[in-house]
Amino acid sequence: MTDTRIAVLVGSLRADSLNRKLAEKLAAEAPEGVVLEIVEGLGELPFFNEDLEADPGEGVTQLRKVIDEADRVLIVTPEYNGTMPAVINNAIDWLSRPYAAGVLKGKILSVVGVAPTPYGAKWSHADAARSAGIGGAIVVEDAIVSQPVHEIDVFTDADAQARFREAVAKLASFTPAV
Repeated sequence: MTDTRIAVLVGSLRADSLNRKLAEKLAAEAPEGVVLEIVEGLGELPFFNEDLEADPGEGVTQLRKVIDEADRVLIVTPEYNGTMPAVINNAIDWLSRPYAAGVLKGKILSVVGVAPTPYGAKWSHADAARSAGIGGAIVVEDAIVSQPVHEIDVFTDADAQARFREAVAKLASFTPAV
């Protein structure tokens, strides 16, 4: 049996990002039979522009290849001004093209992450899930975890860690209804 490969898109470009650290922790502690691969280079992608679709460049081509070859996609992202960071929106835009035939079509996807707001990036996660779903992804709604970090340390809190591990396990084992 082969491993379930999950491509991870991180919504914060900051080197010391809590969401990057969370993605790295989830990758290091993935369940048996599951491999999480953090996709690099999202900050280097050109902004989506239909004029570039015929030749989007190596970065977009590589991103599409990684997502196409993955079994699942996990977006790990904070919230910026009540919505998803531009880097995630841009990646979804590129992955959803060409219209109705992008590599997101039929791809099983979920969203998790942390933010220092009382809602823990809930709006960002909802926006990313909705956008990816419109782009053709199959969103695993019960694997979405939004965690505030203003009250707890998500890296030592057992309940928070259990929710994130469970989200990865649900994403990995999800079978769409036929």
